[in-house]
Amino acid sequence: MNAKPATRPATRKAPAKPKTAADGQLLHLVFGGELEDVSDVTFRDLARLDVVGFYPNYAEAHRAWLGKARETIDNAQMRYFIVHLHRLLDPGT
Repeated sequence: MNAKPATRPATRKAPAKPKTAADGQLLHLVFGGELEDVSDVTFRDLARLDVVGFYPNYAEAHRAWLGKARETIDNAQMRYFIVHLHRLLDPGT
């Protein structure tokens, strides 16, 4: 005799929460622009900031940063940065 598997009652799923460091996603932002003075982090023109992109981990963000840094190596005033957004979103990490 073939027994049917027991079926579970339908349950409501909780709304998806944003992934955090515990889930393995560490959100990073890579951006840059031309500085007024290389001894400070004051951008010459905020309207011309270059947002390279958002990345799910540091390794990918670093590759993007390195590519942009190499593209602009001839401009000493140009700087690119990696911002650890996951630290801003979840300061406990």
